[in-house]
Amino acid sequence: MLENRTLEEAKELQFRLVEEMTKVFHHNSFFTLGDVGLHPDHHRPQTTAKAEKVIASVFGSEACALVRGSGTGAIRLALSILAEPGDSIFVHDAPMYMTTRETFRLMGLVQKPVNYNHKEQLIKALQKHTEIKVFYVQHARQQPTDTYRIQEVISQVKDLRPDVMIIVDDNYCALKMKGIGVEYGAHVSTFSGFKVLGPEGIGVILGTKDFIETLHKRNYSGGGQVQGHEGHELLRAMTMAPVMLAIQNEQVEDLCERLNKGEVPFVKEAYITNSQSKNVIVELKKPIAQKVIENASCHGAATYPVGAESKYELLPMIYRVSGSFLEHQPRLKEFGLRVNPMKASALTVLTILNKIMDDIS
Repeated sequence: MLENRTLEEAKELQFRLVEEMTKVFHHNSFFTLGDVGLHPDHHRPQTTAKAEKVIASVFGSEACALVRGSGTGAIRLALSILAEPGDSIFVHDAPMYMTTRETFRLMGLVQKPVNYNHKEQLIKALQKHTEIKVFYVQHARQQPTDTYRIQEVISQVKDLRPDVMIIVDDNYCALKMKGIGVEYGAHVSTFSGFKVLGPEGIGVILGTKDFIETLHKRNYSGGGQVQGHEGHELLRAMTMAPVMLAIQNEQVEDLCERLNKGEVPFVKEAYITNSQSKNVIVELKKPIAQKVIENASCHGAATYPVGAESKYELLPMIYRVSGSFLEHQPRLKEFGLRVNPMKASALTVLTILNKIMDDIS
């Protein structure tokens, strides 16, 4: 299980975000919602450039770019700079997130699977395949058996192959975990602004100054820019996100503990995963998962995501297990649930689950 920030650490992150804003937004300029268009000093909106500077400072990165297309768009743009069609890229030997897999297909990239959970296999692959120059790693878990620590993997790659560019998909981890890829030494980190309560469609790319400057040059089109008011909205959302996500993390842990104590009949076992967002995977005693999901909405739960922790998702979610997890454990389609309290309490989720069990019984 990945290590989340504590509530105290989340508060410190919130304070740091605001402190960095005070260094960039002067003369009450934060009270304006932002400009649009290609400002001559930045070739993008001035407020967007300011937001990028704040975000880069918060994550200790040389530079940042806000782009269109959420996390998926961020990964595609980043890979388009790091690799050429036909290039091989190191990837974890596990079911790949579907949109990332599609990105590899569209770009003609070749996956070179390596089990990141086994240090020896990783070392052997890095030493053998010296022609491969890009290393892709997903911060959140791709399968229930994943145990690799992102910081250790990055360190191993840099020690053995300093010529390799490391790109990290930090979706579902930014502002929640104790650090993200670039903070642990990766060259590039990407995540979706939508996953940190921001507006739809904004992707965040953090990286070296040269890398980000190349990205801005290639992404010159006015219609491809994140406009100033959108960058402004993202900053406001990111300020609120750490504490809210830390509270959510507490409720996830409380829910899992209480489910394993038997507070809901029909539950065989519950465990926490970072399959996409941090949530509770519930294994049922009977193959009734689809019935549970069908009944959940009748009692106020959400049964499908908007963005898996977007600003719209306040209600607890009772949903199917993620696609990559189902690919690894197909039986969970009938026996498994993915439960995320979102902004609700563990008690609210337990009450809903017990009502659903009464309905089914």
